[in-house]
Amino acid sequence: MQIAQRWLLARIRNEVFHSLGELNARLRELLVDLNGREMRRYGKSRRALFEAIERAALRPLPTTRFEYTEWQKARVNIDYHVQVEGHLYSVPHKLVHEEIEARHCGDVVEILHGRARVAAHRRSSVKGGFTTITDHMPSAHRAQAEWTPSRIISWAGKVGASTRELCEAILADRPHPEQGFRSCLGILRLGKRYGELRLEAACSRALRVRARSYRHVESILKNGLDRVVATDEQTSLPLTHENVRGPDYYH
Repeated sequence: MQIAQRWLLARIRNEVFHSLGELNARLRELLVDLNGREMRRYGKSRRALFEAIERAALRPLPTTRFEYTEWQKARVNIDYHVQVEGHLYSVPHKLVHEEIEARHCGDVVEILHGRARVAAHRRSSVKGGFTTITDHMPSAHRAQAEWTPSRIISWAGKVGASTRELCEAILADRPHPEQGFRSCLGILRLGKRYGELRLEAACSRALRVRARSYRHVESILKNGLDRVVATDEQTSLPLTHENVRGPDYYH
């Protein structure tokens, strides 16, 4: 860095360039001069040392550009999808509950199980979205599947009618019902944390505002909105507060 600053940057500090191309051309000119200068310590220039020692050891550059790759481990959910960077990608249904490795680089996401590639998808930046390959779906052998929409709806019905109705709506809203399994099971697990009575009230509120996700129900419970009674009378009650001017203010 010090050599570059002294022999390159310092020499152009008072020069004016009108384009990046002009600047690069001038730097290349100075670089040729720098590499050709004889170094007192070695008695040779950088160019001479390169030609004598390094050039013969060089190999051709790769024909393709280097691609930065990230790896992550994940476990396949019951909906036969794995989450990579917030997006959900399908794998063969037989790998449910298995641990896999996801390799993502460029615009491709590869899923490997036991060092064998089991799925490849075009990379998506849609958070919470699904990328599903039809061949991965268990519909052709639904009888052997561990989870089915009817089983989830039946489980939701044990909590209450609103919970059942919300799960039915979630499964119906998805292109494939299996894509709603994750949200439904997440909602049902909230019953263990907040109690089934609160969960039923939260699902009822979610249905009124046409919410269709686990996050909505969790937010309702977290903020205690399931305990707020929503009635038509509430919206018609007069609001009295020292900061509210009221209609008479504008007369």
